[in-house]
Amino acid sequence: MLVLVAPGQGAQTPGFLTPWLDLPGAADRLAAWSDAIGLDLVHYGTQADADAIRDTAVAQPLLVAAGLLSASALGDVTPGAVAGHSVGEITATAFAGVLSEEAALGFVRKRGLGMAEAAAVTPTGMAALLGGEPENVLPHLEKLGLTPANVNGAGQIVAAGTAEQLAALEADKPEGVRRVVALKVAGAFHTHHMAPAVAALEEAATSLEIADPRFTYVSNADGKTVASGQEIVARLVNQVSNPVRWDLCMETFKDLGATALVELCPGGTLTGLAKRAMPGVKTVALKTPADLDAARALIAEHASA
Repeated sequence: MLVLVAPGQGAQTPGFLTPWLDLPGAADRLAAWSDAIGLDLVHYGTQADADAIRDTAVAQPLLVAAGLLSASALGDVTPGAVAGHSVGEITATAFAGVLSEEAALGFVRKRGLGMAEAAAVTPTGMAALLGGEPENVLPHLEKLGLTPANVNGAGQIVAAGTAEQLAALEADKPEGVRRVVALKVAGAFHTHHMAPAVAALEEAATSLEIADPRFTYVSNADGKTVASGQEIVARLVNQVSNPVRWDLCMETFKDLGATALVELCPGGTLTGLAKRAMPGVKTVALKTPADLDAARALIAEHASA
């Protein structure tokens, strides 16, 4: 069984969209999407520096556009399940037909702007903890006032909170944690700090045309499968101020019988987690168009099976 997944914020790097523009029609699609949402996706995906694409209002639409562009380049795909990490869930909703591509990009543009505005209120951020066991890490984070914003499985937990709280974490690591690595994000996402963005997304969701998913959809709120498009969008709204449970998503993939996983552009993060938490599952990460043949071969293998 094949799972198709989309990465979240922090996966972007300067110029990562450049090779994708060589694909037929790619530049035109990106230009049309750029006009629709009022953001030059081509510029930010090819010429902007790391600081520019770290901006939440830029990074989120850029990631969804990249995911959709790479998904269309795969051709006809019928996965056994789809999922996305954080903002990658919006990519997954479009791929599954819950939202149109244009609606998904408009929604993520409002998400990015709302979360950027919320992040500007207080200096906040996120940091990955390398090493350590949940039974030691989670109580320690609570003691410092930090939120386990991403429980990613495979021994990885991402903490989020104020700059002062993250500095305290660096100085006082939980037992077993080797390093605390600051992430390339501009706020404490998936925490109460993002609550102001929820209201904006609730309003934006009222004008969306929503359909039920064409494929099994796994929600990163709790790892459960969701068959209602309305419920999926409601979860997208609330997701910005609640933790991502990617560990539970991977447990569900295993329960569903996953044997292969393809990660859309800019791939790498989720396939890395899968290799550690889902041993024996074949993986392909779409980083550049050079990875498409390997992904298509894996997809074809599972289609014939």
